[in-house]
Amino acid sequence: MSVHVGPHPLGVEPPPGQAASGRGPKAPGRQPARSLGPYLRTARPRQWLKNVLVLAAPAAAGVIFDPRAAINALVGVAAFTLAATGTYFINDAFDAAADRLHPVKSHRPVARGLITPRVAKLVGLVCALGSLAIAALLGWTFGALVAAYLALTALYSIRIKHLPVLDILAVAAGFLLRAAGGGAATGVPLSNWFLLVALFGSLFLVTAKRAAEQARRTAGEVHARPTLDAYPGPWLGQVMTMTLTGTVLGYALWAFQYVGPTTAQPLLAISLLPFLTVLLRYSLLVAQGQGEEPERLITTDRFLMAAAAAWAVTVGAGIYLG
Repeated sequence: MSVHVGPHPLGVEPPPGQAASGRGPKAPGRQPARSLGPYLRTARPRQWLKNVLVLAAPAAAGVIFDPRAAINALVGVAAFTLAATGTYFINDAFDAAADRLHPVKSHRPVARGLITPRVAKLVGLVCALGSLAIAALLGWTFGALVAAYLALTALYSIRIKHLPVLDILAVAAGFLLRAAGGGAATGVPLSNWFLLVALFGSLFLVTAKRAAEQARRTAGEVHARPTLDAYPGPWLGQVMTMTLTGTVLGYALWAFQYVGPTTAQPLLAISLLPFLTVLLRYSLLVAQGQGEEPERLITTDRFLMAAAAAWAVTVGAGIYLG
């Protein structure tokens, strides 16, 4: 789907109707951005919330308030945030022509011609190199995870997004690398249950996003995602059910291992209730066609935020006060 359109030699996109044959639609004749606004929008600050997943491993291990662990974890968040920002710029550069066909993505600065694809690629490269420099401060293991994330997202932008199933797995792997990065940054070993929850949970979020995107497409709107036509609605529903079940079971097995003859942390077991509430509320919103922007739902739906806060308080009390 994605057709890369290189910038005009003078750095300004030609007006509509003057695109070369076979090169796809060009952006309107706009001058390149002279302020930071378009660059900040391309960086997608709302999606930086995903990088908080780096804090999950040290938080679950009960070391997040240790000064050294906290500093390392925050440095890890910064590294992944800069890496993700770089991938957004590069992805938008490659997807500029296709994004102009989408009712929402057509407003992105690169698609509108406010930032040329060449400049977007340059900014993306600088961000990627900066993330590697920051990651190197936390050791080679964390640096390797950030490098793997950059390589995976680059391959996704170039090729994997065109391959059904692999595109979902690749996006989910990005979440898993963040979770593993938190452990590597703070020296916290990751339990099997933690990795399973991260894996199934990320697959659920990605599949739910595809389902919402497909609902938008079937409503008659143009969609730019290459693989969307390959996913039947019932298949997406099956995968969502499977991954939601895996997420709940993985979390339950992690939480209930702390309740027994030798350990007594009942709050961790109780935390399953608000955790399940969060997932059920989110799946309901997805069924209503609202899952296309997970980061927006998480920060705007009051019921979801209340359930998430109840879960955070319960599990936090179980870990740090139990």
